[in-house]
Amino acid sequence: MLTPADDYPLHQTPEPMAYAGSDRNFYDRFFFNGYSADGSVFFALALGVYPQLNIMDASFSLSYEGRQYNLRCSKEMLGDRLALSIGPLSIEIVKPMQETRITIGDYKGADNQGGLTGELIATARHQPIEEPRFTRRQGTRLMMDLTRATQNIDWHGTLDLRGHKIDITGCRGTRDRSWGIRQVGAADPQAPVPPAPQQFYWLWTPCNFDKAAFFCHTNDDGAGEAWNRKAVFDDFATGRRVALSRIDFTTDYHDGTRRVSALTLEGEGLRASFTPMARLFYMQGLGYIHPEWNHGTHHGALRVGFDEIELATAEAALKQGQMENLHVQTLSAVDLEVDGASHKGQGVIEQLFIGPHAPSGFQDLVDRIMT
Repeated sequence: MLTPADDYPLHQTPEPMAYAGSDRNFYDRFFFNGYSADGSVFFALALGVYPQLNIMDASFSLSYEGRQYNLRCSKEMLGDRLALSIGPLSIEIVKPMQETRITIGDYKGADNQGGLTGELIATARHQPIEEPRFTRRQGTRLMMDLTRATQNIDWHGTLDLRGHKIDITGCRGTRDRSWGIRQVGAADPQAPVPPAPQQFYWLWTPCNFDKAAFFCHTNDDGAGEAWNRKAVFDDFATGRRVALSRIDFTTDYHDGTRRVSALTLEGEGLRASFTPMARLFYMQGLGYIHPEWNHGTHHGALRVGFDEIELATAEAALKQGQMENLHVQTLSAVDLEVDGASHKGQGVIEQLFIGPHAPSGFQDLVDRIMT
């Protein structure tokens, strides 16, 4: 099957670009978030391509004035991986790794678009950071094998929510590109053998400062040992990039929960202190562990949907078993000290904690989540 992508010198196998190896879980994904300095506006976008499933999906989610508004789109992509448009939502790569345009049009064929439109430009603040390759097996089965590049950005443009204009010029945020293998689409009907309890501990903390950027993440096992961790500091004034060989996490949680109340990262002359703001951004708005709009799920030739989350009741819903609310990002004030120099800015704590994590006191799948 030939597509427009085959006219570009990007092939890495003898096959056309429409084909991506033999693993049905192969994916290729864009992610963006953005926020105002005072936290009054938080928004995010994700678009995923699943070549073996022949599906492309995307979501745009806006957290504003007590509600989170979620626009969701899915289509059968017919092998064309360059047509980055689904219903009202499209992505245009203006300059690779430098500038991206996101458009939310007024799509007449949508049953329910929720009155959300906009034209946004994301501009890179520094060169992307390549995270260590994420490879994870359960027994003999490969569960995850992916690469991710992360980059902080400035935003320009306007959102329109039912006639109310929201200027996002001056907002900052983070974008990432990831590709490889992780579970997408319908669940595998046959679990790995022998069965193992679910466990996933993930913290991701990109930070923006006026003249610097800081990034750190960790994936820990149940004993608290990191199986994938990296920390990078970028100094814009000097152009210096420092990759720390060691970084330690000190994480506090709100009583009786798995929600981070304070986070400190330390290593090699660097100390970053995070103070989360009250509001949570629910990643289910972008399809993460959503029961209906999970990544790669088939919704027919084209489907556009819209829903809202009442932020005041979302945590209570989690405690009652609405597990799609587990995965969140939290905008935080960040104080960073590097070799005696101080920086004040904002950052995001992305947190997804499933199963045990000994340093945190988590003992089973859902303790301190459900009452």
